[in-house]
Formats: sequence, structure tokens, C-alpha cells
Amino acid sequence: MNYLVIVLQGILQGLTEFLPVSSSGHLSVFGHFAGVRGEESLLIMVVLPLGTLAAVFIAFREIILGMIKEFFLVFADIFTAKFKWSKMNDNRKMLFMTVFATLILVPVYLFFKDYFTAPEGDGDIIFEGIAFIFTAILLFISDACVKGYKTGKDMKIADALIIGLFQCITLFPGVSRSGSTITGGLLCGLTKQTAVAFSFILAIPAILGGGLLELRSALQSDLQLNYAELGVGFAVAAVTGLFAIKLVQIIVKKEKFKIFGIYTAILGALCIVWGVLDIVVR
Repeated sequence: MNYLVIVLQGILQGLTEFLPVSSSGHLSVFGHFAGVRGEESLLIMVVLPLGTLAAVFIAFREIILGMIKEFFLVFADIFTAKFKWSKMNDNRKMLFMTVFATLILVPVYLFFKDYFTAPEGDGDIIFEGIAFIFTAILLFISDACVKGYKTGKDMKIADALIIGLFQCITLFPGVSRSGSTITGGLLCGLTKQTAVAFSFILAIPAILGGGLLELRSALQSDLQLNYAELGVGFAVAAVTGLFAIKLVQIIVKKEKFKIFGIYTAILGALCIVWGVLDIVVR
């Protein structure tokens, strides 16, 4: 790899992690044409998402700090018999809903991850194209959702579990994490602002947990690490991610998600056509 490739991938990661168009799908397609393969691709898929994770911490620092505070207060309330589910504030409720939604992803990731990955060594992008089109369908559905009224304090366990199920399908490269979980939130009746905030906060344990597992595999390999390149990619992904978060918040308010649905549908179709032609020519 070189700095140009890592910067381009950092920009792609930062934008597409939060824009509802799938970061894994875009990085996979980019890697296909840029020749990024094997262990290099694995390492990029670990380091760049951690950069976008930093963007989430910065953009939602007040909510996240409030959730961390509530995490410790929960134990204090339990030991003093003051804990009451019906009396939870927004941050504590968001904490519990994040836990419930993530619990569904953990066993799916650990035991079925291999079934959600693109076929290794096939050299085409048809798989990603199909997933892009699936993302487009989800985005069209989200744009047609009736306006919700639920905020964080109104969320039920069932809402968190449903959104968690939507997050499970994002293990497919090409299926947008933010697009899927925001759609799940809107279908549960969340306000658009709440659906967006919960989607991005829900990404924290998913990105962090998956990143640590993949990082262990990467560090155990014989790949020579260029920390300067990886640092640049991390920083670019973080800065671009902050921009993308603000952009999504604006777009959701203006009800323009169908734009991304059209984009991912076209991209998916192009990937499928290119993949088929590539197989025929090969």
C-alpha cells in the first residue's frame, strides 16, 4: 500500500460508515480495483473503522459520557435497592437498549460470521452488488416509514432486539450498518433523530468488538506493519467520519434517504454487470 491508497480508503471509510451506503462494501469494491488483498485488506478493515469509532465518540461525547456515568450508577442503585426500570433517564435507557441490541449480534458474529462474508478468492464483486441492492431496498423502506414519536426514554426491549436483528445483516459486505439500523429504528417508531443517534452509538460495541477480534488475527500474521500509513488512514477516517455524521443528521431531517437508495441500487447493478463481464472475459 501507499499513502494515496490509504488516504482514499480513509475517506471512503469515514464517509460510507455513516452515510447509509455500506463502508465494507465500498472498501471491498475499492480493494478489488486497487489490488488490496489478503492481510493488507484485513488490517485496513480493522484500523479504518477504529478511526470512525473515534468520530462517534467526538460527535456524541455528551451522550456517551452520560452512558458511562450511568453504567457505574446502575451498580450503585442495585446495591442500595434504588434501581427502578420505570425511573430510568434517557442515558441509562440508551445504555440498556445498546446492550440488548448488541447481545443479538455477538452469537451471530462468533458462530455464523463465515456465512456472511463474500466468497474468498473468487475475484469478482457480484456478491457486493447484490448486497448494495438489498441496502437500496432498505433505504426506500426507511424513506416511506411513517413519522415516529419514540425518543430514547420511550424505547422498549423489543425495539432494541429488532434493531439488533437489523444490525446482524450488516455482516454482509455491501449492506449498510447505519442504513439497516436506522431503518430498523424507524420501523419501530423512533423519531428520526433518535434512530440516527442510536444507530451510531450502537456501532461502538460492534466496531470495537469486531475490530479487536480481527486485529488479533492481523497481528499474529507475518504482515509488516507501516504504522505511519495506518496512522494517516485512522486520522483521515476520523475527520471524514465527523463530517459524514453531521451530513446524515441533516439529510434525515430533510427526508432525503431515497437519494442513497438510488445510488446504492445503481452501484449494485454496476457491480453485478462488471462482475459478470469479468467472469465471461476471464
